[in-house]
Amino acid sequence: MGPHPAVAAIRLAVRRVLHDILDEQSAPHAELPRPELQTAHAQTPHAVQTPHAVQTPHAVQTPHAPHSPYGDHAPETTPSPGPRTARLSGQPPLGVPTPSRGRRLAARAPQGSQAAHERPSPPLVLVACSGGADSMALASALAFEAPKLGVRAGGITVDHGLQAGSDLRADEVAQRLRELGLDPVEAVTVAVGRDGGPEAAARDARYAALDAAAERHGAAAILLGHTRDDQAETVLLGLARGSGIRSLSGMAAVSGAGGRYRRPFLHIDRQTARKACMAQSLPVWDDPHNTDPAYTRSRLRHEGLPALEKALGKGVVEALARTAQLSRDDADALDAWAGQAEAAARDDAGCLECAKLHALPPAVRRRVLRRAAIDAGAPAGSLFARHIEEVDRLITGWRGQGAINLPGKVVARRQGGRLVIRQG
Repeated sequence: MGPHPAVAAIRLAVRRVLHDILDEQSAPHAELPRPELQTAHAQTPHAVQTPHAVQTPHAVQTPHAPHSPYGDHAPETTPSPGPRTARLSGQPPLGVPTPSRGRRLAARAPQGSQAAHERPSPPLVLVACSGGADSMALASALAFEAPKLGVRAGGITVDHGLQAGSDLRADEVAQRLRELGLDPVEAVTVAVGRDGGPEAAARDARYAALDAAAERHGAAAILLGHTRDDQAETVLLGLARGSGIRSLSGMAAVSGAGGRYRRPFLHIDRQTARKACMAQSLPVWDDPHNTDPAYTRSRLRHEGLPALEKALGKGVVEALARTAQLSRDDADALDAWAGQAEAAARDDAGCLECAKLHALPPAVRRRVLRRAAIDAGAPAGSLFARHIEEVDRLITGWRGQGAINLPGKVVARRQGGRLVIRQG
């Protein structure tokens, strides 16, 4: 008799991702990051992270549920009692190769065996786990599939220090990961700053901790437990912001520097992950804030989506997730087009020619303008649609208007049929 259908589904999803990682590791020039995989999460310069004791006396109340990289969307709202030291697990489970074992095997290989000398060490894949159903299901699937494929599997849990007892909970999660056979396992405490607002600061701190853990352990990838339901919520939040097709594309299955972050569960619903935990008797932690109407995502999850399903019928979540993928494909194609168009629109001095920009479709032209503004020093997070529309009028509605001031002290002006965008 095979495993429970929910268990089989999550294992298959993880197996596919691990195969992708192994294929990339064995491909020529696999160490070079692919440009299309760079995302906003690749750099988090304002977050503070350490695997040792960190004190966070000035914890910030979070008005909206932070989008957790674990996939469980668990906001933290209360300061922890004090500092804590992260703990690392012991030895790896039997049967899971490590770099040291790989080196010993290579040392025993015959000197004339070129294949033995070129055999890469087994890649390490980490799972980000908060202890919720989504990320615990992901951790169990990784622990089951990784040894069969010769992949080392570890785990990391992040304690934001913003909720009473969060340090003890992080220790419990780390112990559960060890019991699954994962190694290395690490509980990391971070200090959440204030830059960009509490939600953005918490998100930056989480991803900074995960990035640092990947660098520290030499991990090839980090698995995140976001589900199809999370994707649907993200699409609706993007729609409410009215920030364009890119925001409707939701979360990418592969993102981060060099494709570091992988989301195997984007086609799996939240209930499947929970059923998988129940079938395996895995203890999970349900954050009470996930049902707190004070948080936007919680209201959307418990009020907004049910109302849409009542009005439109079942299948809204699946349709929104499908919309995310279609939007992402369109946005990627338009971004690629814009990259080519920008190169063609520049003259020998590197300035953008207004006539060539005017001939472009609006969706492509505005992407070119946005890229040019960011290259000139405008912060991407502060550059909104209204800014780009004002710059666009220098191309399509030229009436001799003056320069346009953009975030980051960047100025855009039209001079002699050229569009000049630079600081100052």
